[in-house]
This record gives sequence, C-alpha cells and structure tokens, in this order.
Amino acid sequence: MTRGMLLSVLASMLFGVLYYYSSLLEPLTGEQIFGWRMLLTFPAMTLFLWLSRDWDLVAKLFQRICQSPKLVLALPASATLLAIQLWLFMWAPLHGKALEVSLGYFMLPLSMVLIGRFLYQERLSSLQTVAVALACVGVVHELWRTASFSWATLLVCLGYPYYFILRRKIGTDHLGGLWFDMLFMLPVAAWFAFDLQGDFVDTYLHHSKLFALIPLLGLISASALVAYIVSSRLLPFGLFGLLGYVEPVLLVFVALLLGESIDKNQWATYVPIWAAVVCLAIDGVRMTRAKSGSLLKASVK
Repeated sequence: MTRGMLLSVLASMLFGVLYYYSSLLEPLTGEQIFGWRMLLTFPAMTLFLWLSRDWDLVAKLFQRICQSPKLVLALPASATLLAIQLWLFMWAPLHGKALEVSLGYFMLPLSMVLIGRFLYQERLSSLQTVAVALACVGVVHELWRTASFSWATLLVCLGYPYYFILRRKIGTDHLGGLWFDMLFMLPVAAWFAFDLQGDFVDTYLHHSKLFALIPLLGLISASALVAYIVSSRLLPFGLFGLLGYVEPVLLVFVALLLGESIDKNQWATYVPIWAAVVCLAIDGVRMTRAKSGSLLKASVK
C-alpha cells in the first residue's frame, strides 16, 4: 500500500510539474503543446498496455467496434470530451487561467457527488450533504460577485463528468477505452504539433531549446500517466480517490508561482469550496475505514 501511495503522490506532483512546464515552452501555443503531449504519450501508453498485459482490453473493444459500428460514432465523441480537458490543462497556464482551472478540479468531486445523487440515485452521507451546501455558498458568492462563473472552471467541473458518464454508458471506462480516446486524438494532435497552418520549421529552428524540452514533455506526461494507473491498482478505491485531492492543491501552487493571485473578494468563493473538499476527504476516510473494518470482521468469521 505504501508503494501505491507514493506512486499516487508522485503522479500528482508530475501533473503539477506538467502544469507549470507549458510556461517553459514559449513560443509554442497551448494547442501545439497539447499536440506534442499526445503524440509522445500515446506510444508510451501503448507500450505500458503491452507490458502490463492489458492489451487484451484494446483487442476486445476493437471486436466490439466491429460488431457494433455505432461505437465508431460514440468513440470520437468520448475522445473529443477528453481532448478538450487535456488541451485546457496545457493552455490555461499560458493565458492566466491556471487558478480558474484549479478551482474546477476542486469542484469536480462535488459535481460527481451531485451526478451520483441525481443521475444514479445514490444517497448522500451527512458530510457529503454539508460539502454540497458549502460548495453552493461559494458558487452563489461568485455569481453574486461577477454575475457569471469562469468558463474554464465550468469546463472542468462539468465537462469531465459528461466524459465519465459517456464512457460508462458505452462500456469503455477502462484502459482500452482510454487508448482508443488517445488514438482518435492523434490526427488533431499532429495538426497542432506540426503547426500546419504556420511556419513550423522557422519556429523550431529559431528556438533550439525546444528540441530538448519537447521530448522531456513526453517523458513527464508518460511517467505521470503510468504512475497514476499503477497506483490505482495498488490502492483501495477509496484511498486512491482521496489522494486525488493532492493534485488540485498543487495546481493552485503552480498558478500562484506563475504570478496569478486570489483577489480579496474571491476568498468567499474559494474558502467554502475548499472546505467542501475537506468534508469530502473526511467522509472518504471514514468510509474507507468502515469498509476496512467490515472486511476485517468478515475475514475473522
């Protein structure tokens, strides 16, 4: 379990590094960085599936596609939803939206709780109810303060759930489905990476540092993905979910490091939402301990 926890924290740290890394790749745009990330991560993902003996998931999904061509329409939709999130992750730090995106990642668990309640009729615990109420306080304050909500924040906290719902609906919520999502991204990724509408050669010849930094981008991205996947297999589901809260905290630090700041009028938005996440974390710890206790009693009997 210790190895799984270390890998989970390592994955969060690498994603935090990746968030900052885009600022080092000037003059590349967020679209170009996203393109290179996908082109370099996909081979690593393929190799991992092969070495971990998970390639069978890809083969089985391919068989399903052959038997049900309707999946050919659903898979590009799934890939598009994920691609938008991965693009935003690389684009936001370059355009002063890093803090807004990090808020979206804080709100994501809360939106998932609400979707579970209203879409899948899952019951909320008392702490989850408190968390939702606190989050509502933060959201209402932001709406009162600006009469709107950041599109970058909403894209994360509402966009990712649609992606998860679609994957569950079409039965691709596994590594094979992720591989196909990345496969469908490759043409657009190549278009962005090689800047087919601009002066590709001139950009790279005049910025030789990119020849070293771009491969390192792929290494960081692939390492983060592998660490994340391996940790998910070594840890109980509840503990793995709790450790996922490390990443948005690191994203806030990166945003502040890049020069963004929280305005004094925004604290009434952020603090209730952060408090809501703390409530969810405490609830997760409680549920994990209760589950562990039940398993222990069952083993004794």
